[in-house]
Amino acid sequence: MRLPFLLSILLLSLSGIAQKYYLFIGTYTEGGLSNGPSKGIYVYQFDVVTGEANPVSTIATDNPSYLAVAPGGKYLYSVNETDGATPGGVSAFAFDKTTGQLTFLDKQFSGGDDPCYISVDAHGKWAMVANYSGGSFGCLPIHADGSVGAITQFVQHTGKGATSRQEKAHVHSTILSPDEKYLVVSDLGLDQLSVYRFNAGAATHPLTPLSDSIVTVESGYGPRHISFHPGKPYAYEIGELGGAVDAFHFADGKLTPIQHISSHPERYKGDIGSADIHVGPGGKFLYATNRGDANNIAIYAIDHATGKLSIKGFQSTLGKGPRNFMIDPSGKFLLVGNQRSNNIIIFRIDPVTGLLTDTGKKLEVPAPVCLKMGPKVPGM
Repeated sequence: MRLPFLLSILLLSLSGIAQKYYLFIGTYTEGGLSNGPSKGIYVYQFDVVTGEANPVSTIATDNPSYLAVAPGGKYLYSVNETDGATPGGVSAFAFDKTTGQLTFLDKQFSGGDDPCYISVDAHGKWAMVANYSGGSFGCLPIHADGSVGAITQFVQHTGKGATSRQEKAHVHSTILSPDEKYLVVSDLGLDQLSVYRFNAGAATHPLTPLSDSIVTVESGYGPRHISFHPGKPYAYEIGELGGAVDAFHFADGKLTPIQHISSHPERYKGDIGSADIHVGPGGKFLYATNRGDANNIAIYAIDHATGKLSIKGFQSTLGKGPRNFMIDPSGKFLLVGNQRSNNIIIFRIDPVTGLLTDTGKKLEVPAPVCLKMGPKVPGM
């Protein structure tokens, strides 16, 4: 009878042991985009049991405003969003899991001005980069040593939308579906989502356009980022200019509209600047950040039967300019980067209600605009 008792004691003990992951933070460093003297990419260790984060290292690079962690965590990729001062770039870094240090490998042209998003497939073969001011996106091959090659497939968007921010195409993200059969490209300037078939094994052109693959959203909506449900055929797009979320049914590369719902409180009259969106682990809740005058996170419940959203509440980000956020691997914590107030606030997620509670923990980082969780710290 003592064995089950001792086993339960052991399990309880293990649950309290630190479980740390590396946290990568991308920032703005120059070009009028930074609010402080940022060095580039910051590396922290994040404890998913306690919510504590501690600095490890930094590496200098120009405006690494979006990051992608390669599978296995051996390599990290960043855009170099240079505000038109120099051609936009994609930088590759090797990551030492033992020391927590990044080492620069190489840099390639992104294909256009102001790259603002980068994604890497699960096989570590391709990097897909979106060029905001260039209105384009491209695919860069990843070599065996983690370095990136020159663009082998490039797509230029043309046209314009209805508002002053939509004077031309502005590609804002290149996001793979969970099964990585498709890539969804969001164009803020054209109010369009485009879907491509993705083939990681291709030699030079991994993307193939699908027939009837372009979805046009509400005029002036300005699609920015999309997040897929982990277990249901649903996807959710945040509109930067419209301050709302579009829900879609997603199957066989086709996006079918389900719902259009505001990401702001009723009767909100302030400036709008919505930014990031993520479905929480388990797919029960959806979170979306609002900048402008709101500086909050909208919290939605997801109806698993229909994919539709219902608002649960709003949480202040306790800072200004919440451009990007992430949910840690345990699903217990949400970390949001406030670009304009130079801090990262750590919230605890209520697993029942989905609501957020301030843990009192925050990181002081200049102009944080991208948060990515990397590999587990060895020995943890």
